[in-house]
Amino acid sequence: MRQDGVVGKAAGRRRASGDTRACPCGSGRAYADCCAPLHGGAAQAPTAEALMRSRFSAFAVGDAGYLLRSWHSSTRPARLDLDPGQRWTRLEIADTERGGLLDSTGTVTFHAHYRDAGRPGTQSERSRFVREDGRWVYLDGERP
Repeated sequence: MRQDGVVGKAAGRRRASGDTRACPCGSGRAYADCCAPLHGGAAQAPTAEALMRSRFSAFAVGDAGYLLRSWHSSTRPARLDLDPGQRWTRLEIADTERGGLLDSTGTVTFHAHYRDAGRPGTQSERSRFVREDGRWVYLDGERP
């Protein structure tokens, strides 16, 4: 996910917090019981991986506001435009380093699958996360 504000694209509209459909992050839980409380500000991600999963879900449901709020202040773009023609379909976590309850930094390597104009694609990244004001935020990432 690049730092220039052209970070990702999403399809669909933001889902209601009472949504019983499966969470896009792949947890197997309902969106309302998984990433929706994070998106709505009722909870904070306890780990870097949980934040990564919630950010993927935010792309999937079109929640650019959450993406910006969960981005480190030093690397956050001024705005984020999501493309409604791209649909994020599946997240694979390949590796995590640190990023636990007692850590201040962590990395998550992932593969985010999408469809754009009917064609499948994958974005892979090694994302860095840090704590800012006591909460996990996305700092930056590099593509392998």
